Amino acid sequence: MQTNFQKRDRYGMYTRGHGGPGPALMGADTLMGNDVFNRDGESLGDIKELMIDMASGRVAYAVLSFGGVLGLGDKLFAVPWAALALDTVNQRFTLGVPKALLKDAPGFDKGHWPEMADKAWARSLHEFYGTTEPIA
Repeated sequence: MQTNFQKRDRYGMYTRGHGGPGPALMGADTLMGNDVFNRDGESLGDIKELMIDMASGRVAYAVLSFGGVLGLGDKLFAVPWAALALDTVNQRFTLGVPKALLKDAPGFDKGHWPEMADKAWARSLHEFYGTTEPIA
């Protein structure tokens, strides 16, 4: 089942054509569970969590779930927010990574989250996804 921001809109934010939240400003709750595909149209998983840099107020990472069946055996991936693009036509996010490459991405399981505030960890993650680490 595909999930997108319009299906998760509990408050009617996206029902109006203009005004209100939209691709420039979106509710965090409506982003949770959104599908993520690559440019080849392959499903890469869905957004499980958003990690916010409390000093800047910016979304630092989206945590994606990939693999497994019915939530079991999923591998989680912290993807820099800058690596994701909103596809408003298909109402999903796009990540410019081939599915085969994502299998080698730095990931973790649900019970063993990395220290996401660690600068070395963040640097390696941005290097893998080809994004620039934001200046604090």
